[in-house]
Parts: sequence; C-alpha cells; structure tokens
Amino acid sequence: MENSGLAVYFGEKLAQILSQKIKAVYPKFDAHSYCGQIAATTPKLGYSQRILAHANALNELLPPDFKRAAEILIAILGEENPNETGMFKHFYWTLPLAKYIEIYGLDDFETSMGAIREITKRGTGEYAVRAFIKKYPQDSLKTMTQWARSSNFHLRRLASEGLRPKLPWASKLELFISDPSPVFAVLEILKEDEVRFVQRSVANNVADYLKVNFAAAKELLVRWQRSQNKNTQQIIRHATRKIKI
Repeated sequence: MENSGLAVYFGEKLAQILSQKIKAVYPKFDAHSYCGQIAATTPKLGYSQRILAHANALNELLPPDFKRAAEILIAILGEENPNETGMFKHFYWTLPLAKYIEIYGLDDFETSMGAIREITKRGTGEYAVRAFIKKYPQDSLKTMTQWARSSNFHLRRLASEGLRPKLPWASKLELFISDPSPVFAVLEILKEDEVRFVQRSVANNVADYLKVNFAAAKELLVRWQRSQNKNTQQIIRHATRKIKI
C-alpha cells in the first residue's frame, strides 16, 4: 500500500478539501497554515506518513480540548455511506481524521470510540480502533459486542475487522492469540450475517486465527460446520480457501 500510488491523494489537495469542510463548522480554523504545512512536509512521504502528517497538523490547529476537536471532525462527516463499497474511494479523506482520533484521543475512550463509530459509517475505523483495543481491552470488547448487533453493517464489519490479529497494513493484535475466545464470542454474533461485506470480514478474521492459533480456529469452524445456515457456510468456505481444516 505504501507504493500503490495512494499517497498522491493525501497531499495539499486533501488539506484544501479538509480545510473547506472544517472552516464551515469551525471558522477559526487556520486553513493557510494547514495547507502550507502539508505542502511543505508531504511530497517526499509515503501513504501512511502523509496521513500521520495530516493528523499532526490537525492537532496543532484544532481546539486543544479533545472533546471539542472530535465534535468538529464528526460535524464534517456528512451523509453516511449506504454502500458496502466506497469507503476508500469516496471517503478516503476520513483516514486522517481517524488517525487523529487514534493518536490524540487515546486517553478519552468514550469520546474516541464515538468518533470512530461515526467515521466508520462513512469510511473506516478499523486501524484507529486497534490502539483502543490494546489499551482498553475489556471496554473495547463490550463496544465491539454492541457494534456486532448494530443495524449498521459498517459497524458490524468493524466489530470483526478491528479484532483481526493480522489486519493488512496494521500492527498485529496479539492480545487474544493465546485465547481467542473473546474475539470468537463477537464472531458468533456475526456468523449468520446476511451482508457479504460482513461475511468476508468474519471469514478473514477466522482465517487469520488459522495462521496464529490453528487449534482454536479449527474448533470454532468444526462447530460452525454443524450449522445449516447458508451464510455461515459461506463464511467457512471463504475462511478455509487457503488453509484446510
């Protein structure tokens, strides 16, 4: 992903886009400083470093009170994404917002998880949420359980995707590898989900565990194989397409 050409989307043009959105709800925002800082710092940076540069610049220019800053960012999100696709194509501009929450909101669990929830309804919070899972595992599992039961399929997907131990382009989540039962409890809620977007995430989560704790993942899948539910069977087929049980 670093060399995929995506970095071009996270330069000065994005700073201009975000500035326009932020100034509409927070007129004090210094768009000139923001755009200038991004123009000066990002040209030689890769994809993830550019997103980080945006987050750091936002931290300098948004109100120092995190709750207020989060309110501003939530206010610019606009309409929710009704589709399974488009989170990166149409809502790529939310990635720096999620990175800001991840870095600067880590001491405010409730506010940050609320912001991640709203960002996920448009883009994705699958990377940002992992920092909170690591710092607040029990509280995060409670939240993920709630999201797994949400009517919003983006949140249901996040309940699985955020808990993947080997999520691509993210740091490993090793917290539950030796005992994945807390993660599997969330996946149990999702194993009959009718949305393919969610099904693929559940399958990929289980496939990850086949790599890091084969015995536990196999036990889960063997139990699920007894189900006659077509969605569960689809998840099993996807999870075992590369690793057989």
